[in-house]
Amino acid sequence: MKQGRLRVLLGAAPGVGKTYAMLEEGRRLKSAGRDVVIAVVETHGRAATRAMTLGLETIPRRVIEHRGVELTEMDLDAVIARRPATALVDELAHTNAPGGRHEKRWRDVDTLLDAGIDVITTVNIQHIESLNDVVQQITGAPQRETVPDAVLRSADQIEVIDLAPQALRDRLSEGLVYPAARIDAALSNYFRLGNLTALRELALLWLADEVDSALQRYRAEHGIGAKWEARERVVVALTGGREGETLLRRGARIAARSAGGALMAVHVVSQDGLRGPDPGALAEQRALVETLGGSYHQIVGDDIPEALVQFARSANATQLVIGVSRRSRLAALLTGPGIGATVIRESGDIDVHIVNHAAAGGRLALPKARGSLTLRRRILGFVLALAGGPLLTWLLASFRSDDSITSDVLSYQLLTVVVALVGGIWPALFAAVLSGLTLDYFFVDPLYTITVSEPLHLLALCLYVVIAVLVSIVVDQAARRTRAARRSAAESELVASIAGEVLRGDDPLDALVGRTREAFSLDAVRLVVEGRVVASAGETSAGGAEHVDIVPVDDDSVLELRGAPLRSSDRRLLGVIVSQLATALEQADLEERASEVAPLAAADRVRSALLAAVGHDLRRPLAAASAAVSGLRLQGASLSKADRDELLDTAETGLASLASLLTDLLDVSRVQAGALAVRAEDIDVEDVVPGVLDEIDLGPEGVDLDLPADLPAVRADPVLLGRVLVNLLLNALRYSPPGQRVAVAASAFGETVQVRVIDRGPGIDPDRREDVFVPFQRLGDTDNLTGLGLGLALSKGFVEGMDGTLEVEETPGGGTTMVVTLPIASGTETVPDTDADADTVAATDTDADADAISHTDEELR
Repeated sequence: MKQGRLRVLLGAAPGVGKTYAMLEEGRRLKSAGRDVVIAVVETHGRAATRAMTLGLETIPRRVIEHRGVELTEMDLDAVIARRPATALVDELAHTNAPGGRHEKRWRDVDTLLDAGIDVITTVNIQHIESLNDVVQQITGAPQRETVPDAVLRSADQIEVIDLAPQALRDRLSEGLVYPAARIDAALSNYFRLGNLTALRELALLWLADEVDSALQRYRAEHGIGAKWEARERVVVALTGGREGETLLRRGARIAARSAGGALMAVHVVSQDGLRGPDPGALAEQRALVETLGGSYHQIVGDDIPEALVQFARSANATQLVIGVSRRSRLAALLTGPGIGATVIRESGDIDVHIVNHAAAGGRLALPKARGSLTLRRRILGFVLALAGGPLLTWLLASFRSDDSITSDVLSYQLLTVVVALVGGIWPALFAAVLSGLTLDYFFVDPLYTITVSEPLHLLALCLYVVIAVLVSIVVDQAARRTRAARRSAAESELVASIAGEVLRGDDPLDALVGRTREAFSLDAVRLVVEGRVVASAGETSAGGAEHVDIVPVDDDSVLELRGAPLRSSDRRLLGVIVSQLATALEQADLEERASEVAPLAAADRVRSALLAAVGHDLRRPLAAASAAVSGLRLQGASLSKADRDELLDTAETGLASLASLLTDLLDVSRVQAGALAVRAEDIDVEDVVPGVLDEIDLGPEGVDLDLPADLPAVRADPVLLGRVLVNLLLNALRYSPPGQRVAVAASAFGETVQVRVIDRGPGIDPDRREDVFVPFQRLGDTDNLTGLGLGLALSKGFVEGMDGTLEVEETPGGGTTMVVTLPIASGTETVPDTDADADTVAATDTDADADAISHTDEELR
């Protein structure tokens, strides 16, 4: 029997439209004449989804009774008996109710495929087994139902149903995903913009990896061994010359041809490196790299082609962009093909682009002295002497005359000077002796004999040698000075690059350590402070036999350098980097000390605010009580009963207000001193709320309650929790517009329970939300009858004392929501929210469109 084909619609989060897309595809297939049935679809009360089921045949569900509750599941046997061409099966990760043929719905799908039925199904990224822990880290919600990766990878077709995170939040706010009562909690928890963005990236990357795996399988099955690079990684080599901008833009265009292409620019610092005329060109090109979305790298290497190719290989580059040489034609003729040809020869399977530019060399000029006189240059000098001498002799002999001896002598002298410029003293001495002998043999009578019969001839030979030595000395000194100048310039560039990384980066230690490894081409660099690694870059080799340099940074810190030993010329630059590391460590130490002083300064500000507040807020109730008692003492006998009662009420009110203020002051002092006594116990939130409402005389007409019956117990102090809710409700009532009810809602989210106090008032500026928790702050209120401004500060302290958090959020549609998050009681499991057709199933529904966590919207809040 022919195996059915599996098509999976993958979504990043609930509500992106997977079920809708599945039904839409079913309707399209039916209109094309294909036999399509709905095996199981969960509409979750969404009108648009329900409308898409009209016109499609639906296989009736099988009813299962479990613990006195009737549940409905897909009738697998009925679908197989019907034998449609295509079956629509929603929620691949769903766990079936006990009593079915299979425990998991994906096993039901396998059975349908074995029966030759094509299946279109839906699943969310959080239900993929390999991503379970990653999704929990992102969202904080555990995923109880998963699908093995192998099931999805065996699918014939996987499509991502994508929706921008903000668009999904807009759909949620409009009530297109959840009922109105669940919108606030969902937006503030699972459907945060950052969560949705991370989940969307996760879905796209997973699918990209699956496509790459499929490509590898295809290549293996067809015996294709050559590299197929689906993602371009383009490395652009910068010399600092004015051609850099052209190379970068060409590299950016190459990288943009492939989705996910990366652009990297690299500059090799070397004493023999080419230098641009504009010292600011490299800085401008670096800024251009960042504008183009690429990254800039600077490395040290004496052999530029080798350093470029090694960097490209380490970066897994597919393309290498270099410019046409800026050397002259004569320099290329005398010194060889140059960097471009060497890079092409060494690049292997990396494509090399040589880009022409306006600065390309083209004029005839003598090669400049190129730094230190290396072995290569000395050999080149000997080659020039051996090749140039016979060539010059042939040219001069062809035009020889009786009057040409002077020009002949000057020509050989010029050859000696050129050899000295190229190869230094030894090739120059060789050229001088060879030129003298050749001149005497071919151009001085008697011809074709080597005789020094005239003293002047011997003097000419000596002059050749002296000229060669003098020129060689000048060349050597110039090369040494040029090398020092270029080395200093290169070091300055590298130090400026490192300093820029430190200024732009969040962590200067990581930036310095990373650039140190990159600059000296080391395997690994670690900064160790008092035996603890505080920053590292690179990985040590598996054998562990690489060379290790230990460089002291300060009394307690060392820098470990693993890789090839550093040259003595690199030590001075390393010293500069080490001094910057020491400065960064000192700065970090100062910041740590400053952070220790900051709480003391904050405490001083609190005390100052306290003294300022006490001067008025305590004096008022004390003055009122004192005046009432004095009146009773002086005129008590002559006062009427009504006047006496009024004075007593005034005194009682003032003393009660005074006692309340003093209690708040004592509480806030205990909170700030860390001496708050918390008697935590396992309690139900719904047991605390009624007492809170009674205390503030808030009846059903003024509050909306949403406290699920299956809400887990929390670990908290009932007295402190009651005081927190009283403060939050009083604030909500104070700022709610007339006729608007406040709301108290609770929901489970991961291993916590969140209690929300919601008002529809003016809200709080996002930049000032943290200020509401500062003692003695009223956010500009001038109403001195509202106390010392300790309510929210105390509430935050009480909640944190119970290992919870208190946060401010914006109420969708306007207003403020105060969110109290408390840990669930030890040993308590969150009970999934129930749908109308699956109330108490432990194996819960996995609706891709309604829920990310085992049929429970509560955990999404």
